Amino acid sequence: MMRRAAFSLCSAALFALLVTPQAPQTLCRGFLPPNDMKIPVGCAESVKSVCPAGAAASKGLSEGKFNAVLDRIEAIYGPVVEARGATLEINRFWEDPTVNASTQRMGSRWIVNMYGGLARHEAVTQDGFALVVCHEIGHQVGGAPKVPGAWASIEGQSDYFSALKCMRQVFADAASKGFTRKPGSDPTAEKACAEQYKTSAGKALCLRSAMAGLSVTGLFQALHNEDTAPQLDTPDTSVVSQTDSEHPATQCRLDTYFQGSLCTKPASEAVSDKNPAAGTCTRSQGYSVGLRPLCWYKPPASERSLDIARFGAPAAQAREALSKSDAFRSLSEGSGLWQ
Repeated sequence: MMRRAAFSLCSAALFALLVTPQAPQTLCRGFLPPNDMKIPVGCAESVKSVCPAGAAASKGLSEGKFNAVLDRIEAIYGPVVEARGATLEINRFWEDPTVNASTQRMGSRWIVNMYGGLARHEAVTQDGFALVVCHEIGHQVGGAPKVPGAWASIEGQSDYFSALKCMRQVFADAASKGFTRKPGSDPTAEKACAEQYKTSAGKALCLRSAMAGLSVTGLFQALHNEDTAPQLDTPDTSVVSQTDSEHPATQCRLDTYFQGSLCTKPASEAVSDKNPAAGTCTRSQGYSVGLRPLCWYKPPASERSLDIARFGAPAAQAREALSKSDAFRSLSEGSGLWQ
């Protein structure tokens, strides 16, 4: 079912691409679950069919800002994909009202489809849009865990990679300095980033990435018609029994962006298609902050055994759940957020 949904999501983009006889490999992924939101050029809000008469200008990005983000990411990751023997193609479907993004492979062509409808959503800033593109890049090069038997990194891993690696590369580029971003700041992000990073540049990149996550989760909230806005200080306390390949819940996705921002592993340290510990923050490497959230990720037995050895199996399981609770966070504030 997951693969059928992924293919249907990309059908519009594939129509233009299937003029060649080569079929897409394995599957195509979407940044959002399938939805019927449409934002045509010139419309202010999501509509399901046509733009209402007299609609105001779009509240999201202009075409120029849309292309500026794609130019930067194409320049950064084009050579990365080329080094793997493939070609990165970013399709710029500005006129398309679809509120989504997707990616696929056609032989050595690694394709990212970016739609104007998503960029025109009022919740999307240039920083937030960059995170969306980074998520799609993450499906291609984001490493393990991957969709079983397929080339793509799963949804949660693509979110984690986007903040851990891709966004840092984008924001370190001077050309991104003028990108629009969510106004203001967040005290939780400010404190956590200050505790994790010693340099002003590291703190700034961490905070900017966390704020981009907040921007994008406004889109998730609108899509799901959720009354409660996700916050950085209200983490998802659920613990999965096995790693979830589907789109995580809104709060869980925000937690993932935040943790990716807080992981101090260098952006230059590569991830692995087989080893989920490579280039990431894990308990086995001594990290207690910047880990993949347990609301979608089940660590391998080698990671879980660290807590089992210290606390016993029942206590270790309870600790996993407790570590995400408000009570635990307030008790452990002296030793840092999100431990």
